This record gives sequence, C-alpha cells and structure tokens, in this order.
Amino acid sequence: MTITITNTATDAETARAAARAGAAVVRDMFGASLDRFDKGAGDFATAADLAAEQAILDVLRAARPDDAVTGEEAGQLGRADARRRWLVDPLCGTLNYAVRNLLVAVNVALRTGSDITAAAAADPFTDEVFWTDGERAWLRTGDQDEPLVPSADSRLVDLNLDPPFPNAPGFRAARLLTEPAFVERFRPRVVSTTLAVAWVAAGRRAAYVTDGHLDDSVHFAAGIALCRSAGCVVTGIHGQPLHTGAGGLLVAADQETHAALLDMVNRQRPDLP
Repeated sequence: MTITITNTATDAETARAAARAGAAVVRDMFGASLDRFDKGAGDFATAADLAAEQAILDVLRAARPDDAVTGEEAGQLGRADARRRWLVDPLCGTLNYAVRNLLVAVNVALRTGSDITAAAAADPFTDEVFWTDGERAWLRTGDQDEPLVPSADSRLVDLNLDPPFPNAPGFRAARLLTEPAFVERFRPRVVSTTLAVAWVAAGRRAAYVTDGHLDDSVHFAAGIALCRSAGCVVTGIHGQPLHTGAGGLLVAADQETHAALLDMVNRQRPDLP
C-alpha cells in the first residue's frame, strides 16, 4: 500500500496517513512467522512492529521533516526539547498479534507543547481509522467520515490488567472484577490493546480503566486525545486531572458512568474511610 502525503497536508491528515501506512504493514505481515526481539520483563517486539514503525516514520519524515518523534521501538528521534513531537506506537497488542489475534491498533499522535493536537488510531483489520484534529473526533472508513459519539449503553468496561501496577496495593484494576457494584452494573472486557480506548470515544465501550503513568505515552496518547475530543469524561484513576497525582486513566462515555466507576475505584484506597 502506497501512502502519498505532502507538506501541505494538515497535522490530522498526516496522523491519519501515518497510521494507515503502519496498519498496511501490520495487515500484510499478519500470520507470517516473524522474528521476535526481546525487550525484557516478558515484553518483545516482532519484525512487524519494526517494519510498521519504519513505514510510519517514512510518512512523518516526508511530511514533517523538522518534527521530533518518539517511537515505541526507535526511541527518541530529533531534539529532546522539540515543541512538536510525534508519539508512535506501531503495533499496540504485539502479544495478541504474535498469536494471530486480530485485536491490535496502530497509534500516532502529535504533541504540540503540552497538548495533543492531532491523533489517529488505526485498526489494521477493519480499515477503520479513529482520528482527531484536537477539537472533534471522527471515524474514517475508506474515504468516509462520521463523528465519534460516546455511549454507555453497552455497559462494557475494558480493564487493563497488564503490569506495571505503580499504585498497588492501593489500586488494582483486577479488583473491580469482584466488586459487587461492578458486577451488577457492568460487564468486563480485556482486549489488551489501546484500541479499546478509541472504542470508548466511538460508543463501543462504556469505559476504560488502567493504572500507570501515561504522560507522553506512545500507547495511550492517541486514544486519550480521541476521547477528549469526542466529549468523554477523562481523568486519572482517582478522578484527579490526567497525568497528576497517582496517574492512571479512567475514561468514561458519560459523567454518570465515570462517577460510578470512580466510587468503586476509591473504595480500594486505604487513605479513605
């Protein structure tokens, strides 16, 4: 798949093109016997991660040669103090992909100063690209766009159960699975890819919960930007402003869903009565 882009493209168009270029590689290499590259602590990359990231970098270098990039595999490229930095996760869900599970995402986001001003999350196997220009959020299928509309109607809440758990034992997402109020109101899902964050913006999930420190995260930046632009409620795990205090992420389709989950999460806190 050939992705053509020029310097006249907007940042959102660049993000979409880059995500689609990476998604094409991920799709084309699916099912092949791929080399694995150990990253420690049980984590690894595949040849598809590296090839997809290179395809994304090629688009970004052609369209925005002066911008810096942080890639999941390549690390930091360009000036460390660059005001414009692209955050690239070429294959979010590598373990899923390695065992031929189709639940993966390709994430590209632009941080300008302290804000994410453009982002795209592509699903390689549905030809869907969730994208934002920093103000509104859309789903592109083929060449058609439709606005992302959050909804809690599914009652599905995605939980990230993967380590690290910096706030344990005071908070563990897994404990929500045994919380009576959670069981009564919601249905858990664990897809192990941040595609699920984009699904909250799209109304396919009621909420998403994870621990961790996510500032400048190549995994989460695109999904968070999509949710904010779509009008979701986005906070840290204890309801605090994102990327402050305990960190984490609690994103919900609406205020009622967010308040219910926040109450359940806060019941785990040892410092509260």
